[in-house]
Amino acid sequence: MPTFPAPDGTRLSYRVIGDGDPAVCLPGGPTDSVYLGDLGGLSAHCRMIVLDIRGTGRSAVPNDPSSYRCDRLVDDVEALREHLGLPRIDLLGHSAGTNIAMQYAAQHPEKVSKLALIGPSTRALDVAITGETRLELARLRENEPWFPTAFAALQAIGEGTGSDWQAVAPFFWGRWDATAQRHHADSQPSNPEAVAVFSADGAFSPESTRAALAKYKAPVLLLTGEFDLNSPPVTVAEVAETFPDATVAVQPEAGHYPWLDDPDWFVAAMATFLRR
Repeated sequence: MPTFPAPDGTRLSYRVIGDGDPAVCLPGGPTDSVYLGDLGGLSAHCRMIVLDIRGTGRSAVPNDPSSYRCDRLVDDVEALREHLGLPRIDLLGHSAGTNIAMQYAAQHPEKVSKLALIGPSTRALDVAITGETRLELARLRENEPWFPTAFAALQAIGEGTGSDWQAVAPFFWGRWDATAQRHHADSQPSNPEAVAVFSADGAFSPESTRAALAKYKAPVLLLTGEFDLNSPPVTVAEVAETFPDATVAVQPEAGHYPWLDDPDWFVAAMATFLRR
């Protein structure tokens, strides 16, 4: 796998999948980007350049643990763009990775030709997701056999009386089948320090980020699943109001990993956007 040096000298790794116009892809977690695969076949429509966030996947562990902080990771994306020799990039982020993508677009708007936020997190803009919003969305799954146990665990987490995140895992996939269960097992973060520091004090500057993105003129796609508790459609619509040129796509019967739930729907939506 190709590598490049970050500004602090940390050696970072990335994968290149497919041919065509390049699209830099940022995973969530922070965890090994392998869980993204080729985003359900999106590599047939673009050249995916998938970054391993520092300390994850094949990227090196930094000497300075504070460099795991989300705002510091923006510099790694800029170093990748410079390494690739691209004047502008299409930038895709998933989940926590959308916080990096939004902060990058806020700081370098002239270098991002299109911005796609998949299952977007709201931390970078400080948009709140209420417990009732999550519970209301979760109730759409009440006919699933796993629902009673998962819903009770979700309620307990919301009330501060429980922390069984494994029990609520089925809510994050449109189908809690063998494929989803394998994906869940294989996509767990392996660097707890990177996860803990990612959202440390100073990681986000919502007011300035929001102000900068309000002036960002390039197209933005915010794609979420109908069932996505991490990125509820109603909340994603609120996030979209930040951008002058934003489109919200809600994938039917999909969770937080929509390219697994219905790859054809997901790829068609993404490919249409990237062709703009």
